[in-house]
Amino acid sequence: AENMKPSEIRRRWGRITGYVAEHPAGTDDTEYAIFSGLLLARHGSALTVAHVEKAWHQWIADLDEGPFRGAGFSERGTLENLRRGLAAPISAQHRHAWSDGLAMRAAPFGVFAAGDPHEAARLVAIDGSVSHDGE
Repeated sequence: AENMKPSEIRRRWGRITGYVAEHPAGTDDTEYAIFSGLLLARHGSALTVAHVEKAWHQWIADLDEGPFRGAGFSERGTLENLRRGLAAPISAQHRHAWSDGLAMRAAPFGVFAAGDPHEAARLVAIDGSVSHDGE
């Protein structure tokens, strides 16, 4: 129902009181938030752009299949750029009007750096340098 108006959702599914699908599953929002959480679990405050870029290759870009289906515009653009051999921050350049991909990955950084918004923002900027530089 992403990008649908409430009236369109009601028309298609009626009043939603539970999961629309019989077997609920995660989305790219879930998958990429976990991706950021894994980066934090491995590197904590020592996270670098090199760590993030390596993880994109190791866990996503260099695989032929995997859980990261349905990625958004920025993520698909990033994957294409990384597969072409581009590195951060150039890998973060895409041709589209909007993106929420970094916002969906930000929550783990807020939890990790609870009470220190500057540290959370610093870590989000490092993570985003590969896929959303400057956003």
